[in-house]
Amino acid sequence: MSDNIVDLPVPGAEKRSRNTGYELAASDSKTKRVKRRLTSRTATVIALIIAVVWTIPTFGLFISSFRPEEEIKTTGWWTILQNPGFTLDNYKEVLFSSSASAPQLGQYFVNSLAITIPATIFPLVLATMAAYAFAWMRFKWSGALFVLIFALQVVPLQMALIPLLQMFSAFLLPAQEQLHDLVPIIPAETYAPVWIAHTIFALPLAIFLLHNFMSEIPGELIEAARVDGASHGQIFFRIAIPLALPAIASVAIFQFIWVWNDLLVALIFSGGTPDVAPLTQRLAEMTGSRGQEWQRLTAAAFVSMVIPLLVFLGLQRYFVRGLLAGSSKG
Repeated sequence: MSDNIVDLPVPGAEKRSRNTGYELAASDSKTKRVKRRLTSRTATVIALIIAVVWTIPTFGLFISSFRPEEEIKTTGWWTILQNPGFTLDNYKEVLFSSSASAPQLGQYFVNSLAITIPATIFPLVLATMAAYAFAWMRFKWSGALFVLIFALQVVPLQMALIPLLQMFSAFLLPAQEQLHDLVPIIPAETYAPVWIAHTIFALPLAIFLLHNFMSEIPGELIEAARVDGASHGQIFFRIAIPLALPAIASVAIFQFIWVWNDLLVALIFSGGTPDVAPLTQRLAEMTGSRGQEWQRLTAAAFVSMVIPLLVFLGLQRYFVRGLLAGSSKG
């Protein structure tokens, strides 16, 4: 009897197959069209022009940071061939000088690292967990809560500075002082206010971006893991994080560069003291009212660019994958 079994056609199967074929062909055609436009000669020329224009100021800053004081104040960096002269004194002054009038960037450099690294890790961890919860965990009011978090991006950062500072002054600073009294080795002024402020300001956008990526993980993969008995924690660490690593790296780069270059938030919540003040504050102090220490400013500015540049180069391949993720969809 088994040899006489005839497979009956499933209603609508042929139509669904045909529609799927049309969708795949349309997607492939769109991808090829976009790729052709982005790799055309005109696009390449435009990209090169933008790259050159974007790089010229940085190149000028780099050249100026090695020029002597008298040369940098009397001639432009573009006259380097007509007025040659290079020195390392500018970097020695900003990094190793013990003079009270020198920038002495060493302590501020450490402060910036101590502020930026935790202020990048904290929101990234919280945003990744929240993004997974909104994407794959069903709970009451999840949609309304996600809309509320998305709406927080509309609130200007400056509007939240004074209320947040009042809250810190009423609750966080007294707690720090009490902790210092109990354990004197812990300083009274810490980086905690700056960490919390940057984490609060970064969470709405980070959750929104990571949620969009998390929601694109195939549902069949999540369901298969659930059928095999995996908990949400196991799915999160073994499936969601590895697949979302490019997006996580992209958000980490943006957050690191934002916090490293920030002056307003750190200046308000750190108190401006040298013990916890970031590198950007010292650069602002060096600028003064007229920017007279130009030779030091160029060297100090280029020193401040080194760490973000290394972070970007180290995570570049993840960054590109995160930007291109989902570009072939639609």
